[in-house]
Amino acid sequence: MARTDLASVGEVRCALREFLRYRWKEEPARVAELLLSELVTNALIHTRHGAVVTASVAPARLRVEVRDFMPGLPLSYVPDADDGTHGRGLLLVRSLADAWGVGAHALGKVVWFELDGEMS
Repeated sequence: MARTDLASVGEVRCALREFLRYRWKEEPARVAELLLSELVTNALIHTRHGAVVTASVAPARLRVEVRDFMPGLPLSYVPDADDGTHGRGLLLVRSLADAWGVGAHALGKVVWFELDGEMS
């Protein structure tokens, strides 16, 4: 993805949708798209150095990873009611994913989520 090119968020969602089209049921695929767009948007806005997305499907689990190239783990943030939509991405991931986490790498970090479900 291009550096801070937020138009690429839609492109990545479309790519995930196509990847999952015949592999995963529709409802969890929609949730995956939403969570992916939150993580990619965070990576593009907060790191300004682009991101790499990886998705893998197992018989009962989908795993999506978004890797950026900036050191430091994301800070936990609880938005105020007056914040509009700012700061709710990781809250969505936390509430909708069956599992999620962050892993530090020598260059950057990976934020990931997993969804349980059935393949199509």
